Amino acid sequence: MNDGPVGNVYDKETASNPIERRLVGGFTEALRSLLPEQATRVLEVGCGEGNQLRRLRDTYPAAEIVGLDIAFDDDVSADGVDLVVASAMTLPFPDDAFDLVVGLEVLEHLPDPAVALREIARVGRGPVILSVPWEPVWRVGNVLRGRYVGAFGNTPGHLQHFSRRGFARLVSRYLWLEETRRPLPWTMVRAHSDPSRRPAAPKPALR
Repeated sequence: MNDGPVGNVYDKETASNPIERRLVGGFTEALRSLLPEQATRVLEVGCGEGNQLRRLRDTYPAAEIVGLDIAFDDDVSADGVDLVVASAMTLPFPDDAFDLVVGLEVLEHLPDPAVALREIARVGRGPVILSVPWEPVWRVGNVLRGRYVGAFGNTPGHLQHFSRRGFARLVSRYLWLEETRRPLPWTMVRAHSDPSRRPAAPKPALR
């Protein structure tokens, strides 16, 4: 089972460059501003090295925290959380299993992010926090840092390249979009997976 290329393994949380640190600080602040005050069962889809998992555990110390990714390095660990190896496109959980779902910088790595969004909407019953890189600003930043210059700044494994408007449109097809944050160079949204708050399905065209 594979979602496609895993992509780069650059850990932004440990960056030493002061500009990068400032950008990461903006990302973290945007995330904090969108997280709900309470949660009892939390899923992070595409949890990677586990930095955000640990942040979620500290934010919701009494909650059950689950981190899911297509694979884990041997050194990935987060006390007090469950790690599940699975695809974001086939989440191995029942409907309405989580009252908070987080998916940060994962959708751009998937061959069909719409499938993952349908799955996230299915297993969630509350807020959903999602983020993706803002292209082409992300690519320009890579070039300025001397990364992936031969690929015009395209990060390996980025199969999707979202504009801010395009990302919002995609999320709105499956979730009720509530708020948007724009921490450079990312787009982050808070949506809701409660079926009663989702936009109505479009009516079939008359023939």
